[in-house]
Amino acid sequence: MRIWLSIVVVLVSFPSWTRAIAPPNIVLLFGDDLGRYASVYRDPAKPSPNDIINTPNMDRIAREGTLFWNAFVSAPSCTPSRAALISGRHFFRNGSHSQLHSPWQKGTTPDPWETITGFPLRLKAAGYHIGWSYKMHISEDRMGGPGRNYRKAGSRFNNFSENVSAAKDKKIEKVKLLEEVRKNASHFLADRKPDQPFFYWFNPTNTHRTWEKGSGKAIWGLNPDALQGKLPRFLPDEPEIREDVADYLGEVLAFDAAVGVVLDELKAQDLLDNTLVVVSGDNGIPGFTRGKTNLYDFGTQVPLLMRLPGTITKGSIVRQPVSLVDLAPTFLELAGLKPLDDMNGQNLLPLAKPPSPLDKPAGRGFVITGRETHFPTARGQNLPYPSRAIRTGEFLYIINFKADRLPMGDPKSLGKGPLPSNKDLEFQTGLGYADLDAGPFKAWLIKHKNDPAYGQYLDWAVGKRPEDELYSISEDPDQLINLANRSSHQSIRRELRTKLMGVLQANDDPRLKDAFDKPPYLVITPGQGK
Repeated sequence: MRIWLSIVVVLVSFPSWTRAIAPPNIVLLFGDDLGRYASVYRDPAKPSPNDIINTPNMDRIAREGTLFWNAFVSAPSCTPSRAALISGRHFFRNGSHSQLHSPWQKGTTPDPWETITGFPLRLKAAGYHIGWSYKMHISEDRMGGPGRNYRKAGSRFNNFSENVSAAKDKKIEKVKLLEEVRKNASHFLADRKPDQPFFYWFNPTNTHRTWEKGSGKAIWGLNPDALQGKLPRFLPDEPEIREDVADYLGEVLAFDAAVGVVLDELKAQDLLDNTLVVVSGDNGIPGFTRGKTNLYDFGTQVPLLMRLPGTITKGSIVRQPVSLVDLAPTFLELAGLKPLDDMNGQNLLPLAKPPSPLDKPAGRGFVITGRETHFPTARGQNLPYPSRAIRTGEFLYIINFKADRLPMGDPKSLGKGPLPSNKDLEFQTGLGYADLDAGPFKAWLIKHKNDPAYGQYLDWAVGKRPEDELYSISEDPDQLINLANRSSHQSIRRELRTKLMGVLQANDDPRLKDAFDKPPYLVITPGQGK
């Protein structure tokens, strides 16, 4: 009798012994247009803009978890990138959400996107509290509906540099904006049931253009001249360009500060060490040559950092290429759920642990990227610029299916006549080359478009490209020397083309039938003809 009483006392005193351990929470800190920028990505062998910034909060996640050195988006444009992340599928498999702003000629053709559940709703069905703050840019029903956007404290953080620059006391304004971040996250956490696991997606847009000119130095003390010799070779190393990059890096520092606020809030509520914290972004730096909307590393490579004590090895580094389509199966398996059979992604958790001598190599060793339409009106008849690429650890191979088209769109009014004012050049995307976001860099580029000294920079930015492109990552990190036609590289070109085409065929890529060039993927407007 005494033995049974003792057992009862123990069970009452320690109720956690009698129930299953709660599944981990998941927090995704996701910068809009956040390229691979954090001080943890500094490379002594390659000077870069990372050399002039310090991001203690992102660095902490890498130090206490795993740093993925080569992470890539499925498409370097926000809607298709985010849809691919949620679905765990290559961007071209997501119907209306394969392109920016989800163009779809409605009619008799079913939209493949309507059949996709995605990982957030799977988590919700399993009992998770799900929600987000700020931008979503895909149909919100995939996150449970608009009521799950937690931003009662406001959305002023999205215009960080503009708001801080306009304030009389910049320090106080920075504190206010970061407090907004904390309150929004706290409201999300307070809205869940006791001990309910959660998925929270933090989506600020401050790293998306536009940002305040000169704010990198004024707000964060970043000296643009410190970037001399640290820009990629396809960007002119000129004062205006360095200032524009420095201003973008200032927004990266603001994002890092927000990361710190969310970490502090999780810790304050005793949730941090049972939460998978992930940092990433939806595409590369916007409004610069070969950045956002391009399949070069400058446009597709993003940060990827993960922290979860006891599950992810502290201080580990993964150098093989991984894709953000891998996040969906990773999150589902972490929550004890089976990934859907139609997902292209792979669980990243095995990569976050050092393999034992008997382990087989984990991961696929390559990623697939691509693009179709960014701004529908960039080219005549709303035509896309279709490209697909395969990125291994050693090479990047790109197929431009319609090499006769201009990759950044038609010049329109910029191709003739006098130039508009500087303000129009900086902020009116519709003037021309619409797939290159407007801003000071684009204004500088267009102002110098007839200067022979800068002709190469204009061609790198907006000129036509060959059908095949092949680049050596180690020998040509800026990816400027096309090896596709060199006899010495024909075997690797054929191998990568065969592998890439095999993936596209196995996944019924609509591009292989030119489906993106016509309805329902392409929206025909009145007066365009058939």
